[in-house]
Amino acid sequence: MLLKGKLALSDAELVALLIGSGSRNESAVALGQRILGSVSNNLNELGRLSLYDLMQFKGIGEAKAITITAALELGRRRRGEVALEKKKIRASTSVFELMQPILGELDHEEFWVIYLNNSNKILQTVQLSKGGITGTVVDIRLAFKTALQLGAVAVILAHNHPSGTLKPSTADIELTKKLKTAGESLDIKVLDHLIVTEKAYFSFADEQML
Repeated sequence: MLLKGKLALSDAELVALLIGSGSRNESAVALGQRILGSVSNNLNELGRLSLYDLMQFKGIGEAKAITITAALELGRRRRGEVALEKKKIRASTSVFELMQPILGELDHEEFWVIYLNNSNKILQTVQLSKGGITGTVVDIRLAFKTALQLGAVAVILAHNHPSGTLKPSTADIELTKKLKTAGESLDIKVLDHLIVTEKAYFSFADEQML
């Protein structure tokens, strides 16, 4: 890295730097290659591995597993901060860039609300609820209580589907209608509702379902 710079290193070599050392029969780079090979060399899939999963590899103890997990979490948070710099929401793609690092890799459902001012600039992004694999309960009153506290004039809704499907469920559609109706009574617009997966999203606004 000192001689050639970080961009010259392969993913396996970067993992090897985190590991520090391999085992008696395997170098750190070879161990890194083996770990990456188990997830088809996909860093997003690597980020999904638990500490227990990582510790199944010979040469990876608790400390090394924690180091790898911490590095991947920093990368995820860094991507999230880059997205947050785009403070003005211009399209559904802006929402996806903001929320994918937060929701894209989760194995459970979460429901978030993005609160906006009259210029569509983000006032705050708030997790409204956290649920299980197939759903989460949303308190409509709480969603708009926060909106009133922030002085928001519009909101964008977002939740994830751990299954990877982009098709909104009947419950998703009904909840969107309820939130839109509640917002209208308070003069707070629901601009969009995104279903987020690891690599794609569904926009209610883009599909003219609002």
